[in-house]
Amino acid sequence: MKTQRPAVGGAVYGVILNDRDSLARMGDALLDAPYKGVPKAPVLYLKPRGTLVGEGAVVRLPAGAGAVEIGATLGVVLARPVARIAPAQVPEALAGYVLVADLSLPHASYYRPAIREKCFDGACPVGARLLAPAQVGAGVDGVDLARVSLRTYVNGALVATRSLADLVRDVPTLVADVAEFMTLAQGDTLLVGVVWQAPQAVAGDVVRIEAEGFDPLEFSIAAGEGAA
Repeated sequence: MKTQRPAVGGAVYGVILNDRDSLARMGDALLDAPYKGVPKAPVLYLKPRGTLVGEGAVVRLPAGAGAVEIGATLGVVLARPVARIAPAQVPEALAGYVLVADLSLPHASYYRPAIREKCFDGACPVGARLLAPAQVGAGVDGVDLARVSLRTYVNGALVATRSLADLVRDVPTLVADVAEFMTLAQGDTLLVGVVWQAPQAVAGDVVRIEAEGFDPLEFSIAAGEGAA
């Protein structure tokens, strides 16, 4: 498998609890501290530059890690800096969308900073090509991200299907809410969110993510140095 360069180079921000399925399955746990309810603002984390790898990459698990969660998602790439922007203005500020696998080591708490779990080297495989906004979810009656379905395969077997119709905040609302308190730079990527308890892969597995209109994103998982 030939490794390709990821299609993004700026900062990458991940989002959790932006899909209705995760909120429903978490149930009463959302009433616990620190939120004591459904978050009223996007819950963000960073995917540092060292996490970014491209199509065909071999992702090595940290020593001691037995599995990794495969969070299939889309990245929204900014064409220009945005700050304090109205949702209606967001579409004209987008360069495109890219297929992303937001990888995370399984962990019990969704609330503490999951640095080791989400920021290990190679923890963000990214597709090699942006898809123009007008091509994402395109239909006879216009463009609608809710039409996009993400499919995750492990060793050729379908392990998860996700419709982006489940987003709590659509892309214009998500970008506007984040840009309300911080500036997103040209080339930055905002992931639309991952599902809670995504399917897992282990060393030796080959993972493939597909979505309508996008080039598939495929990569493999390997044991890290020092692993048993």
